[in-house]
Amino acid sequence: MEELELDAYIVPPDDPHLSEYVPEAYMRRKFLSGFGGSAGTAVVFKDEALLWTDSRYFFEAAFQLDADHWTLMKQGLPKVPSLTKYISDSALKKYETNGKTFRVGIDPFVHAASFEKGLTDAFKTAVAKSDLNDDAVVGEIDTLDQYGNLVDQVWGAERPPVPTNPFRVHPLEYAGKSVAEKVEDIRDHMEHEKATLAVFSALDDVAYLFNVRAKGDIDTSPVGIAYGTISNDEVTLYCDDAKLVSEEVKEHLKRAGVTTKPYDDIIDTIKDHLSSNGNAKVWMDKTRSNYALSRLVPENSLVNKQNAVVPMKAVKNKAEMEGMKRAHISDGVAMAHFVAWLQHTIVNEGRSISEVEIDKVLIGYRAEQPGYVEDSFHTIAAVGSNAAITHYCASADSDLMQYLDTNNPILIDSGGQYTYGTTDVTRCWHFGEPKTAFKEHFTRVLKGHIGVDTMIFPTETPGFVLDVFARKHLWEAGCDYGHGTGHGVGAALNVHEGPHGISPRWDNKEPLKKGMVVSNEPGMYEDDNFGIRIENLLECTYVLDQDNEAFENGLVEGDEGYPEKPTGKKTFLRFNRLTMIPMQKNLIVIDLMTGEELDWLDNYHQEVFQKISPLLEKCSPGYEWLTKSCEKIDRN
Repeated sequence: MEELELDAYIVPPDDPHLSEYVPEAYMRRKFLSGFGGSAGTAVVFKDEALLWTDSRYFFEAAFQLDADHWTLMKQGLPKVPSLTKYISDSALKKYETNGKTFRVGIDPFVHAASFEKGLTDAFKTAVAKSDLNDDAVVGEIDTLDQYGNLVDQVWGAERPPVPTNPFRVHPLEYAGKSVAEKVEDIRDHMEHEKATLAVFSALDDVAYLFNVRAKGDIDTSPVGIAYGTISNDEVTLYCDDAKLVSEEVKEHLKRAGVTTKPYDDIIDTIKDHLSSNGNAKVWMDKTRSNYALSRLVPENSLVNKQNAVVPMKAVKNKAEMEGMKRAHISDGVAMAHFVAWLQHTIVNEGRSISEVEIDKVLIGYRAEQPGYVEDSFHTIAAVGSNAAITHYCASADSDLMQYLDTNNPILIDSGGQYTYGTTDVTRCWHFGEPKTAFKEHFTRVLKGHIGVDTMIFPTETPGFVLDVFARKHLWEAGCDYGHGTGHGVGAALNVHEGPHGISPRWDNKEPLKKGMVVSNEPGMYEDDNFGIRIENLLECTYVLDQDNEAFENGLVEGDEGYPEKPTGKKTFLRFNRLTMIPMQKNLIVIDLMTGEELDWLDNYHQEVFQKISPLLEKCSPGYEWLTKSCEKIDRN
């Protein structure tokens, strides 16, 4: 930094595709700081090193960071400046002191274009609020193109290689829509936007578009490292040749009219397209594309908005939804076997079980299910106080690891990637006598869960409108939780998927739509004591059968056969439950529940038993556990 005359160097958690989870080769922030959470950015200054992260990771970051070298910036808390505010204030201070510009180094391939704009705007805002002339340049960004990523120079030969695991075909029976059909739809959108080239950077967008999946590039995410583009006359996949070793994949792409090019050719493609066409318009979402790509496109040649794949991917077609339902049935079978084993081992054998063993055994039961590929994220098996760490991950060599017995509850948040669908579920269990306070908090979380599950709401309703129903009963007790209530989930894709969600973030105005899958996971956490979360995945569907039939037939308003509505009459949505796993009834305070809420629980357990029990051998431990767990709750 001194040699390059840098005042600060920013190290985000991202890869060139801005993925939530990244390959080890791109875990530069973890290598530098020791912090392994999926969210958080490190900034190295000349005389200090800081790391910003959100409330999900406060405990983990404090535990993993070396306090002698790092300062944790708990973003979102009062009096904690944002990263851009802190840097711009530092820049202003330097300029006012010696009149010199504050230089910030970044790797343009691992920063979103929106970040570059945000920091540049922060520098301008700092000037505007000072007594300096408006043209003063207090800060500047250097992309260090001739030097590459500075962390890699420190990491050296020990840096893992970028993975090149092969693609596999995602069959049409699970995809529900061919590559050619998707390309045709995207080109229709391109024509509407007057775009001549569409660029797809996010790995799940690329996997969805080309109906391919991969294992191993990103742990627990069935995507491969690649870019994609569509022009008026060409569809191109950019990836390492090693990803195309399968003859089935080659034939699949050939039939779809897809051209393959080396991974790095994406830059030349964008440049050549712009230089060869004076009317070129490149469609690229700057929030989902790295700065190295977006800076190639002049503003007057850019269509900067959500790409056409995102809403297509979010709204599952019939085949995708059937695959999701099948995955949750498989998950229900695996969990019945697993919890039966867990309860027997704890209660009957009297053995204490480590969080790590619990994780391994659960993976083993899932792996027995047909179509299982891997977990959909690293399991959170958190005993007692560890459950208060929202994204806890057990490790045998960690001082935090605990053992489950009859004295403490456990929170298990887990999921599976199947060839046909993706799951994500959270349950709390206690195999002894739970404390009264724990039961009361659990019941309030359950009431909020039911409140979201039973909502009926008009189309065009954004997720934040529903969030209050998850928190209402906690608020009444002076409690709350720091994470969102729900996130989208991909169909045999990423377990976290946008653009929709349920959270207090009112700026996300993406409406919930028929065919979307969203989690419902309110929680309650008490530091150093316990954590509670109840999570099901939900299918968003219409209330009326006629509206659902029209959707399945591809009809939209105005088409012949579309259900007529009286003037001013709205179309309404509701949820169907996908997750088929019982909730532990001895954690519920009956007196806090209404009759309707108890009816909901009984009806849910009846549905679970009807769908899961036929797949279990009668008299097996899993069947006996499921039978007992799905009995009607004692209301006395």
